[in-house]
Amino acid sequence: MEFLEEREIGVKFGNTVIPLVCQSGLFDLSVGDRNTRPDKAMGYKACENATNINFVGGNIGAGTGCTIGKVLGMEFAMKSGIGYYAIQVGDVKVGAVIALNALGDIYEGRQQIAGMLNQEKNGLRNCQDELINITQLLSSQNTTLAVILTNTIFSKSELCKISGVAQNGFAKAICPVHTSADGDAIYTASCGYIKADLNIVASLASLVTEKAILNAVYTAESAYGFISKSTL
Repeated sequence: MEFLEEREIGVKFGNTVIPLVCQSGLFDLSVGDRNTRPDKAMGYKACENATNINFVGGNIGAGTGCTIGKVLGMEFAMKSGIGYYAIQVGDVKVGAVIALNALGDIYEGRQQIAGMLNQEKNGLRNCQDELINITQLLSSQNTTLAVILTNTIFSKSELCKISGVAQNGFAKAICPVHTSADGDAIYTASCGYIKADLNIVASLASLVTEKAILNAVYTAESAYGFISKSTL
């Protein structure tokens, strides 16, 4: 908020600018040290680095405590992180940044690439298969958060439609997905004035969402006792 206020970015109210900030949080208190939390200085630094084109994925920022494949709990979960992907078609740009903290497994096409570990923790097993064999309540400590960024201009209702279609990217890459144990959320921000067809941008949003999820898996590193894709 301080970063925006200094640049007079926000809602104008007389001579005052109100720096409104939209935010969500993911639950990772069972990973690492639960007393280590982001603070104001870290948020300000993140804003300063926002123009850096060399985005770093994996175990950084919101990706620090991310894990996946938790149908049987944290014991067989894998490490994931934060990921990104962007595409440009003509003048239209659409990108996604995703903090991947999902209950389910991750798929690239039809191939499971990460998720719940087998009993020996040297390979994978399928969350969907295990889900139909259990009766206990699932952990609700899961949240996959995404931000879609585009240089096209749309109304709020149109941006909501883009977010809705982008959920298809979740469904393509995560299984099971959209359970009551997942806190899935996608925000879309229009950061430019290029005019484009809503359906085309929404379809691109779905694509970059799926690809950003895969990037989060491939850039994550093993940490806090959780194995990553690069280690398995």
